[in-house]
Amino acid sequence: MTKFNWREIGVGLIVPVALITLWQLIASMGWVNPHVLPSPAAVVERWIAYLLPQVPYSEAPGSWLAWAVSGELIIDSIGSMFRVASGFLIGAALALPLGLMMGASPRVYALLNPLAQVLRPIPPIAYIPLAILWFGLGNPPAVFLIAIGAFFPVLINTIAGVRHVDGIYIRAARNLGASQRTLFLRVMLPAAVPYILSGVRIGIGTAFIVVIVSEMIAVNNGLGFRILEAREYFWSDKIMAGMISIGMLGLTIDIGVNKLNNHLLRWHRGLEH
Repeated sequence: MTKFNWREIGVGLIVPVALITLWQLIASMGWVNPHVLPSPAAVVERWIAYLLPQVPYSEAPGSWLAWAVSGELIIDSIGSMFRVASGFLIGAALALPLGLMMGASPRVYALLNPLAQVLRPIPPIAYIPLAILWFGLGNPPAVFLIAIGAFFPVLINTIAGVRHVDGIYIRAARNLGASQRTLFLRVMLPAAVPYILSGVRIGIGTAFIVVIVSEMIAVNNGLGFRILEAREYFWSDKIMAGMISIGMLGLTIDIGVNKLNNHLLRWHRGLEH
C-alpha cells in the first residue's frame, strides 16, 4: 500500500504557511484596505459562515441532516459538481470513441482532423452567446460549455495515444497472426490508456475552469455565481472564501483522479506493493 510521505507534505506546506503568515501580518498592520485584501482570519470566518446553515435548527421542517447540509457552500458545491460531472461525462463520452477511430484509421483522421484543429483553439467561453441562445439560462448551457471544454483534451490525447503505439508491438502482433480487431483491442487500446487517462485528467481540470465562468453568466447558484454575487456587494472575504472552496474541490478531484490513474496503470509501471 502507498504510504503518506509526511516529510514531503511538510516541505510542501512551508511556502503556503509563510505566505499566509505574511498576508496576516500585512492585514494586521493595516497596510491595505480590508475591503480590498481581507485578512486570512476574516476569510476563514466568512468561509465558516458560508459553510454553516443560514437558519437555526428546528425539528419541524425536516431532519437534522437536511438542516446540517443546507448551508450555501454545500448547496453551491453540489450544484457545481453536478454540472462538472454531467458536462465532463458527455464530452468524454463523445471524444473517446471519436478519438479511437481517428487514431486507428488514417482515413477517418484525414477526414476529421482539419475540422478538429479549427475548432480546438476556440475557447469554451466564446460559445457563451450561442449556448444562451440555444439553451437559454440554467444548467443546459453550463453543461454544454463544460462538455466542449472537456471534449478536446480527451480527444487529442486519445488520438495521440493510439497513433503513438510502438511499431514493434504492432509488427509482433501481426507476425503472430492477430486480426485487426484483436490488434486494436489487445495492443493499441491498452498502449493508449496512459494518454487517455492524461486527457481525462486535463479534461476534468478544464471542466472545473469552465463551470465557474458559466455559473457567473447562465445560472443562479453554484460557486461561480456566489463569487459574482459577492463582487456586487464588495464582499472580498466571501470572494476569497469561494476561491478557496474551488481550490479545495479541485485539489480533491485531482488527487482522486491521480490515484485512479496510478491504480489503473500499475501494469504500465510494473506491479508495486
